[in-house]
Amino acid sequence: MSKLPDLKTSFSELIATPSISSLESAEDISNKPVIDLLQSWFNDLGFECTSPKVANTREKHNLIARLGQGDGGLLLAGHTDTVPFDEGRWSYDPFTLTERDNRWYGLGTCDMKGFFALVLEALKDLPINEFKRPLTIFASADEETTMNGAKAFANSTEIKPDFAIIGEPTSLKPVYMHKGHLAQGIKIIGRSGHSSDPAKGLNSIEIMHLVIGQLLKLKQHLAENYREDAFSVPYPTMNFGSIHGGDAANRICGCCDLHIDLRPLPGMPLIELEQMVINYLEDISKQYPGSVSISTLYPGSEPFAGSLNDEWTKIVEQVAGKQAEVVNYATEAPYIKQLGCQTLVLGPGSIEQAHQPDEFIGLEYMKPTVELLKKLIYQACIQ
Repeated sequence: MSKLPDLKTSFSELIATPSISSLESAEDISNKPVIDLLQSWFNDLGFECTSPKVANTREKHNLIARLGQGDGGLLLAGHTDTVPFDEGRWSYDPFTLTERDNRWYGLGTCDMKGFFALVLEALKDLPINEFKRPLTIFASADEETTMNGAKAFANSTEIKPDFAIIGEPTSLKPVYMHKGHLAQGIKIIGRSGHSSDPAKGLNSIEIMHLVIGQLLKLKQHLAENYREDAFSVPYPTMNFGSIHGGDAANRICGCCDLHIDLRPLPGMPLIELEQMVINYLEDISKQYPGSVSISTLYPGSEPFAGSLNDEWTKIVEQVAGKQAEVVNYATEAPYIKQLGCQTLVLGPGSIEQAHQPDEFIGLEYMKPTVELLKKLIYQACIQ
C-alpha cells in the first residue's frame, strides 16, 4: 500500500500522460503509458492484470485488472483516452493538473482518466482480503473514436460480472439508458459539363435534391413510428450536418456530398438503421445507376437500455441518493452489457465539461465519489 500515490498525485500522473484518440493518424497517440501506470498501481493492490493489444488500432491496449476468481461481482469500467485539445483555447497546460477555485483542470480530469484515480483511492480503505466475489477494473482504448477497446473486450472476455458501473461524468447520477449514434455519408457522382447544355452532363446537386426528399420522408417515418418517452426528445433524430457540391455557377455539378447524423432509440440496432437509409434511396439508385453511394463516416455506437426495475438500479439509486435517468450522449454501456451484467453509467464531474477547453472536475466530487465507490464495491463484492 505504501507504494500507492495519494489522490492528487495519481490524478497528476494520469493527466501528465497523453492518451489522445483521433481518427487522424497525426493526432492519435498510444494509450500504453497510461495502461502501464494503472497496471503498476493495481498490481500493488494485489490485482492480477493483463493488458492485451486491441486489434485495428495504432498500438492501443486495454487493461483488465482482477481481484478474485469466478463469476459474479462487480466490473468498474472506463476509458483511458481523451479527445484532442484545442490549441490556444486553453488557459492552462492540458497535461498539467492545475488547481484553481476548487477545481482541478486538465485534459481527462473529467472525461475520464480521473475516475481511475478515484477507484484507486476507494480501494485503499477496503478490506480486500475479505472480498467474497471478484472485482474487475476494465480500462479501455479508443472510446472517443471507434470504441474498439470495449468491443474487443466484450467479444473476447470470459469474465461474467453480476453488475457494472461505467464511470463517465454523470454528476454522480445513475444513467440507465441512452441513444445510439450513426454518422453516414451520401455521395452523388454525376457528370460535369458546361451549364449552357444540361443534357451533356448529370447534375449531382439535382440528384441530391431527390435524395434529401427521401431522407426527409425517413426522418418523418422515424419520428412517427418509434418512441421512448423517457427521453427529452422521445424519437430517433436525423440531422443534415454538412453538404458540399459544385465549384462554379456556370458548371454542371459533378459531385455532391451530404453527411447526416442519426440517433436511434434502444431496440434499434445500427445495422437496421443503415438498411433503412439504403431502402429509402433504392429507387434513386436504380434511376441513376452507379451515381449514389452510401458509407459510414466512422464507427457508430449502439443504443443502450437497462431497466429501472433491475436490482442494481435500485441499489445504486439508494446508495447515490438519486434517481436513475436517461441521457442523449453515447457510452460503452451497450458493449459492457453484452457480458450479461446489469449495467449503469455513473461517475463524477459534469458532461458539460467533456470535450471542452479548460476541462475540469470540481473538488466537491472527490470525497462523495470515493465514498460511493466504497459502498458499491462493498455491496457487490463483500456483503
